[in-house]
Amino acid sequence: MVNFEWYRTFIAIYQQGNLTRAAQELSISQPNASVHLASLEQYAGGKLFDRMPRKMVPTELGKKLYIQVVGSVENLSLVETSFRRKALNNRPVIKLGSPLEFFFSQITPQLENISSQLHVSFGVAKDLMQQLAEGKLDLVIASQKTIESKHILYEPILTENFIIIGNKNIDLQDFRQHLENQDLNAIEKWLINQEWYAYSNDLVFIRRFWLKNFNKRPIILPKYIIPNLSVIIKSIAEGGGISIVSDYLAQEFINQEKITVIWDGAAQTSNTIYLAYDKSKISIEKVEEIKRLTETIRFPNF
Repeated sequence: MVNFEWYRTFIAIYQQGNLTRAAQELSISQPNASVHLASLEQYAGGKLFDRMPRKMVPTELGKKLYIQVVGSVENLSLVETSFRRKALNNRPVIKLGSPLEFFFSQITPQLENISSQLHVSFGVAKDLMQQLAEGKLDLVIASQKTIESKHILYEPILTENFIIIGNKNIDLQDFRQHLENQDLNAIEKWLINQEWYAYSNDLVFIRRFWLKNFNKRPIILPKYIIPNLSVIIKSIAEGGGISIVSDYLAQEFINQEKITVIWDGAAQTSNTIYLAYDKSKISIEKVEEIKRLTETIRFPNF
């Protein structure tokens, strides 16, 4: 029985006039293309091409076979393409909301493991959770519980710890002396005098860290306000300044010694990240598929 791929390879060689280009068109190796052609020639009972230095010239047998099969092969290829498109269109769609930094660092490496169509929206927890409540999103990676409802479930997927980071070349001699002396006033003064990166004008992460460790709000005027923690980390690695960021986002840069951890606080400042969804509006299959992606989250190791 003739393998359909033999005919497909034969058509490609005939139209390209070259074995290498035919293999490239079909996304197969040249040896495989040669095997397909040899198998078809054996089945047809003769040579289908004369091998020239730079070209494959069809023989009379090859020309006759081409005329007989080209229409059928192309029609079958169209049917196959149609079935593939239909199968893709029939895949369930999962609408996921996520912070950009979290998605890029934790979900992107796992995307090949998802079989559904994934439509992603980026934003902050408050806005994404509102879209979830309105039915515009199926699930949300949420850094806080902004909506309380008997239908909305929050499943913890990661605990992030906030740390102060700086460029690897920053001079920490005085700061470490303050730490050794356990002098919180001197520690705070040293930190305030640095050039700061902040996520937003309200100093959301900095304020939380300050309240936990100094029991007051920070008196800091950031030099840079950049609403992307990953960009802040990269900017510090390539330049200077300091900031407070999530440990899981900084992990790779710390491991590569591109930035240094200045301080993780006298008291650890932590936050739980959740997978949130409305159990009355989503199938368990969709929830489980996204949970499988988040189960492989990489925890900091430094």
